[in-house]
Amino acid sequence: MAENKTETKITMLTIKEAAELFQGLTEFRVRELCRTGALPCIMAGKKYLINKDTLYKFLSGGMAVR
Repeated sequence: MAENKTETKITMLTIKEAAELFQGLTEFRVRELCRTGALPCIMAGKKYLINKDTLYKFLSGGMAVR
């Protein structure tokens, strides 16, 4: 019997990786968005980790800035 499993891969990015994805987006700006809570992220120790899908949605205007 075959099981129908759909797995969603979650990709988390560091601030540096997030800034490198988009020309004109600096590490400083990404860090400020995380620090102020405008961009949803999690803290892993002292590092911010940003969900790649959330970042794309945020930058395409799909999420409101607080």
